Parts: sequence; structure tokens; C-alpha cells
Amino acid sequence: MNLPNKLTVLRILLIPFFLLFLMTDLAGDYSKWIALGFFIIASLTDFFDGFLARKYQLITNFGKFMDPLADKLLVCSAMICFVELGRMPSWIVVVIIAREFIISGFRLVAAEQGRVIAAGWWGKVKTFVTMIMEIVMIINMEELQLVADILMYASLALTIISLIDYLVRNGDVLSEKDSGKKQNTGRIKETASGQTE
Repeated sequence: MNLPNKLTVLRILLIPFFLLFLMTDLAGDYSKWIALGFFIIASLTDFFDGFLARKYQLITNFGKFMDPLADKLLVCSAMICFVELGRMPSWIVVVIIAREFIISGFRLVAAEQGRVIAAGWWGKVKTFVTMIMEIVMIINMEELQLVADILMYASLALTIISLIDYLVRNGDVLSEKDSGKKQNTGRIKETASGQTE
């Protein structure tokens, strides 16, 4: 297992510790700061595993599968906890997670056609805004409540926009006629491990 893949596995292993300190007062007043530390470290591994995989040509099938899965586990588990903690409405979390299911379905269909669909610009912006939103919500300070609300609705809007953009750019994946053509030509769009949606 190469270094980028080890970083991906590390990100998954950090998630239970992040959730433990986010949802409990195990360390008293320091719990949320420890949770924040775990979240930031996990988020940084997302950047570095993709960077190293691209720079040193260490892209593997394991990385292509596990990297986006690790991202979804980190981001979605945090949002589900925010619902429990009363920091996010459940319907917003449902919309955001539904988008992930839809795109994952598209990726599965595309994979059967021999295609790897690259992340779009809107998806990258959405991921960045969502990460910042989650950091602010982990800190959970009254002075930052307005900022948290703005980021939450910005993340929701970008989720919808990025989904529409994704469907428009890759709608041909669901076309039986086009899928046959693409399988025959054998064109494969390669994307690096670490790209977010």
C-alpha cells in the first residue's frame, strides 16, 4: 500500500475519534477542540493523498474507490451529528447526502462503460465551503452563528448547483445509445485519487 492510500486509510481511522469527542464531553471543555483537531487532520489527509498520488503517479484502483468514500464518511457523519446536536436542520442534511448517492450511482454506471468522471469546478467549491461550514459548526460559538448559517445555506445551494452541473455534463452516461458507442471506442477519462465531487 503506497503513501496516498495509507493517508486515505488514516482519514477513515480518524473519523471515530472525531465523532467521539464531537458528541461527548470526554475531555470537558476541550472536547470540541480535540474534535476540531481530528477533523482538520483528516481533511488535510484528503489534500495530501490526492497531491502525492498525482505528483508521483501513485494512482491506484484502491485510491479511486476509497478516497471519495472516506471523504463522504467524514463529511456526512459530521452533518448527521450536527442534526443530533441541533446545529443543522435534518432536511438540509438529507438533500446533501442524497446528492452524494445520486453522483455515486452515476459513477457506478460510468465505470461499467469504462469511464472515470472527473470532478467539476462547482463540486470542488461545494466541498471547500462545506468543510469550512463544518469547522465553524464544530467550534460552535455564538459569535459565529450567523457565519455558520450563511455557510450552511451556501453549502446547500452549491450542492444543488453542482448536482445540476454534474448531471448536465454527464447526462449521456444514462443514454443506452451513447454508452454503447463509448464502450466501443474504449475512451477512458483518467482522474487522480483525491479529487472531490
